[in-house]
Amino acid sequence: MTQRKHLTQSEVERLLMSAKEGRNPERDYCLVYMSFVHGFRVSETCQLRLSDIDLQERSLFIRRMKNGLNTNHPLLDNEIRAIRAWLRIRESMPGADGEWLFLSRQGKALTRQRVHQLISQLGVAAGIPVPSHPHMLRHACGFALADRGVDTRLIQDYLGHKNIRHTVHYTASNSERFEGVWQGKIKTKKGQIGPNC
Repeated sequence: MTQRKHLTQSEVERLLMSAKEGRNPERDYCLVYMSFVHGFRVSETCQLRLSDIDLQERSLFIRRMKNGLNTNHPLLDNEIRAIRAWLRIRESMPGADGEWLFLSRQGKALTRQRVHQLISQLGVAAGIPVPSHPHMLRHACGFALADRGVDTRLIQDYLGHKNIRHTVHYTASNSERFEGVWQGKIKTKKGQIGPNC
């Protein structure tokens, strides 16, 4: 049996709580939160620039990888608070005059490998039963949007998928689509069937 490739929303919350208790709480919380909310690939997280964020307009410019659709996403209230908390810490760090949003302690942009390591460590600390990696946050975003009933085409644009077939598995496995399937009776030629047949 293959392991699932996404985190549940409650696991994302546990990951966020774990980030708050780590060595770089403001940065790590902000990174996990934004990665989930915007469905980032790890490279997209690492390549976020300060100039991509407009706190006044409450928007974020996203450069999608894999020839995806570049878009502007709205920033959420909690996200703005997390960004501001991280920026207050960031301004006194080495490399604060650089363009990258997420910095290492040495003042350089975080690498893909470091983000992988970080999410893995946070997952262990949070007691998540599957090995956690950054792409699981992207999948968690897709499933969370599908669970909210967001249209497949909108999810495609939101995640920057070039082809909708990459999006369909989020909505196809949304269990809420099947709510009520067994309520009432289904008419057949021979009569009615239902859950108590």
